Amino acid sequence: MVNLTFLSNFAAKIRKQFDMRSRTAQWFETKVRYDKTMEDGLQKKVVESYVVDALSFGEAEERITKEMSVYISGEFDVKAITPASYGEVFFSENANDDRWYKAKLQFITIDEKTEKEKRSSVYYLVQAANLNGAVKNIDEVMGGTMIDYVIAAINETTIMDVFEHQAKADN
Repeated sequence: MVNLTFLSNFAAKIRKQFDMRSRTAQWFETKVRYDKTMEDGLQKKVVESYVVDALSFGEAEERITKEMSVYISGEFDVKAITPASYGEVFFSENANDDRWYKAKLQFITIDEKTEKEKRSSVYYLVQAANLNGAVKNIDEVMGGTMIDYVIAAINETTIMDVFEHQAKADN
């Protein structure tokens, strides 16, 4: 059986060489409803998706409420909180990479006993400007590893932003 934690940690070390960085955490996808001022100046109720890292649903609600209060004037509601299917997010340092893609990678291993190929699926959230950029970013990160993999699926999401937990500095 392949040790996915080992593979994930190994990939994280390789990623440091590139303009990508990753964060492994317990991620929650949230939906926030608020009145948004549109380009024509009119107010419209919108529901937008955001991702936060948290240890529980309660902490996820607290975190998204705190993060959104900086950007939204007026009232807003947290409409949904769901645990994400991915445990790792690939962040791009490129300012043009403003979209988020959910990628399903399959790690390929050979079972030593049966000598058959086994595939283990792992999901990632990837920041990129477009679909080709997402594939390039995945290949840039994973290509430097010795892990055999295929990109089984990649889809653009409606996620607007990802908020990482920032550790408080000790004074």
